[in-house]
Amino acid sequence: MAMAFKMVCDDRNVGDRRMQNILYGMKWKKVHRFIVFKIDEASRLVTVDKVGGPGEGYDELAASLPPDDCRYAVFDFDFVTTDNYKKSKIFFIAWVTKRIED
Repeated sequence: MAMAFKMVCDDRNVGDRRMQNILYGMKWKKVHRFIVFKIDEASRLVTVDKVGGPGEGYDELAASLPPDDCRYAVFDFDFVTTDNYKKSKIFFIAWVTKRIED
């Protein structure tokens, strides 16, 4: 999984040049809730498959993952601490389907 995250973040592996702007918009401007990536096997380039808007949540992310192929996703999770502070954590998700594992 660490190698997949490195591929997503490495400029040399990016097939879709708008990815840096999308990641920046997600982390700093909060204009995206999630980003789904796929890796093209032939070219080994990372491309953006789907971008979720700020009003979308985990259910929309889960619905956008294909049932028969692998994907990688970055999800911005907002929560409130026990001290009543608003926080946000960005999670990297590796999606591997049951069919691929067999």
